Amino acid sequence: MPIQETLKALADPTRREILLLLREGELTAGELAQQLGIAPSALSHHLQKLRSAGLLEERREKNFIYYELNTSLFEELLLWLEQFPFRKEENNEGSASSAAASDRSAHSH
Repeated sequence: MPIQETLKALADPTRREILLLLREGELTAGELAQQLGIAPSALSHHLQKLRSAGLLEERREKNFIYYELNTSLFEELLLWLEQFPFRKEENNEGSASSAAASDRSAHSH
């Protein structure tokens, strides 16, 4: 998996929005451009970057190109990311709440 190219493609917010739109299923470039409110030329650039990173697959049917997520690459990416430890948000929030409560009680004395 070309992880560097994949992460670089994911760094762009417009490309992440394209991927979110494609979660529900395939869309044409025209449908994507309309939903994103961007020019077809700008969309073409983003689609090319996503295809190069292996994040998209395309299917041609008559005059249309349909884009969809390359789910196998997402599975590979998730497996790669699972190698790294992470902290659960609930633990961080609990710590922050406890620290804030301790801070308040220290100031009330």
